[in-house]
Amino acid sequence: MPNRLAGETSPYLLQHADNPVDWYPWGEEALARARREQRPILLSIGYSACHWCHVMAHESFADAATAAVMNRHFVNIKVDREERPDLDHVYQLAHQLLQRRAGGWPLTMFLTPDGTPFFGGTYFPKRSRLGLPGFADLLAQIAAVFAERGDDIAAQNAALREALRTLQPATAGGEAPLDATPIATALGQLARSYDPRWGGFGGAPKFPHVADLALLLRQDDPGQRALALDTLRHMAAGGLYDHLGGGFARYSVDERWEIPHFEKMLYDNGPLLALYADAWALTGEPLFRQVAEDTAAWAMREMQLADGGYCASLDADAEGEEGRFYVWTPDAVRALLTPAEYAVAAAHYGLDGPPNFENRAWHLCVRQPLAEVGRRLRLSPADCATLLAAARGKLFAARETRVRPHRDDKVLAAWNGLMIGGMAHAARVCGRQDWLDSAQRAFAFIKDALWRDGRLLASWRDGRAQHNAYLDDHAFLLSAALELLQSAWRTDALAFAGELATALQARFEDSAGAFFFTSHDHETLLLRPKHGHDEAMPSGNGVAAQALLRLAALTGDAACARAAERTLAAFWPELRAQPGGFATLLLALDDWLTPPSLLVLRGPAGELAAWQRRLAACFLPKTLLLAPPVDSGPLPPPLDKPQPAHVNAWLCESVSCQAPIDSLENLIHVVSKPKNVE
Repeated sequence: MPNRLAGETSPYLLQHADNPVDWYPWGEEALARARREQRPILLSIGYSACHWCHVMAHESFADAATAAVMNRHFVNIKVDREERPDLDHVYQLAHQLLQRRAGGWPLTMFLTPDGTPFFGGTYFPKRSRLGLPGFADLLAQIAAVFAERGDDIAAQNAALREALRTLQPATAGGEAPLDATPIATALGQLARSYDPRWGGFGGAPKFPHVADLALLLRQDDPGQRALALDTLRHMAAGGLYDHLGGGFARYSVDERWEIPHFEKMLYDNGPLLALYADAWALTGEPLFRQVAEDTAAWAMREMQLADGGYCASLDADAEGEEGRFYVWTPDAVRALLTPAEYAVAAAHYGLDGPPNFENRAWHLCVRQPLAEVGRRLRLSPADCATLLAAARGKLFAARETRVRPHRDDKVLAAWNGLMIGGMAHAARVCGRQDWLDSAQRAFAFIKDALWRDGRLLASWRDGRAQHNAYLDDHAFLLSAALELLQSAWRTDALAFAGELATALQARFEDSAGAFFFTSHDHETLLLRPKHGHDEAMPSGNGVAAQALLRLAALTGDAACARAAERTLAAFWPELRAQPGGFATLLLALDDWLTPPSLLVLRGPAGELAAWQRRLAACFLPKTLLLAPPVDSGPLPPPLDKPQPAHVNAWLCESVSCQAPIDSLENLIHVVSKPKNVE
């Protein structure tokens, strides 16, 4: 018989709807029962693409005997961390304080009836192994501790609450003397932690750290840019990247980018798409363009709903095995290809060497560059490329017949903001109207489905929109709107950007500066987070600050600029003391110290489009390019330029604009920086 999760829309919660556990979703019904019965809460937080979440569900939550212990002693609450990142933030931090180590998923926390955690962990096996207690035994021990040691728990809870309170960022107070010192410090730290063999930063497990790469790519120093470009090359060669279907997995379990944790998340791929497009604009390397094209194709083919929104993730598992959908054996590949195709593919992807996945299978990654394969097989570069393309097409078609990983098809406002922004940016740089159409459809869907009476909701699935939106939802969508405006001017997108900026400031801003993660009218939790550190996604405060600065530049709204400055000032003590991990805020700081140029194009539609295409293919990270058409209606003062018979460009720095430029070649010379790239 289904439990209370059967009425939810989250695919993750629905995966547990038939468990014998008496699950509740997070809400007043469950919390009130815990208070009424003075019963401890077992809080389990996970997400649908999580491998170890599936393992624990199969071992324990689907087991009738374990479920009986859970039901006897606890009020059991299941949370999708993608729908409720506020709860995940709070309880991951509490786990770290209690256990003195990082958390993860599944997160397993035991709470007193008021919601304060007194013990926690992540995955627990059904029976003791790997140094971990068996879950059923642990449940009995926790229930006994709660019943017998109430005073100790109360004292610990008080200490934990105080520790959480002190973790809010200290404010600088008054006018902060902002300067570029944290940027220089962070760049030095990145250089020292850089892996010269495989690219990226640090060792295993290795994550893309897109904001760090974007910060490096923005620098004029060719050595700093080279760190980002080399990392992007290594990532594209490794198994983190799907060489057949496009897109990137969440992270690599090794330092070589070779074997991923196979889940694919929307939030990684949007920013990576933009970054690879920028790398192509900067260098002209075909590899970067190809990765952008394949990643955009993957997002439209596998992640975009007919209604327009982008889905959240693809599972790591298929048919109960992690990676099963993606890995191969040489015999299986050989059976699909001609001998010539196999010779190229096997040498290029390492099928002629030992298995690299669990000593039994081959996950495709580049073992030999194609040029080297051609020399070895005495093939011309063109013939080698043709054979590999044919092999990839056949392998992709065969893989499509396999049982696919589960797709979490809920639409999250924040994650869609990241993909819309990445798709729109890449569309502009690469000149792909179909990508722009995809981004505009998703943006329209979010506005129609999740914007209700001036308020944004966080999640949609099966026609139901729910959950108060968070800082990230507002900030990421605002940033996406600015990318769309630069790709194709639309008055309604500018209006929606203004509404998002107003809601952001009215509902999230702290009087001491910066933005809380939850709105002022959100339910009260143990902690109201306000953080600037980049995590798996870019910092909401960092994206908000940068987006507000850029919105101010194109609208003249000084209130947006002041809110961004207050955000930077609020985090200034942390930026000055330890800027590592704050790359998104540092990008905003860079924009505050040296405001982006505003480049306004006006003129006839056909000429205007041609100028836009040429300029968009230049790498101009510190330039906002806007081209309002003749029929755009009233424009904000910074964009309200005369409508000439032929295209003219106004290049503006702060409140000062140069004389209009009527030559595209002259304009490109003025705005482009030398490509000082190794």
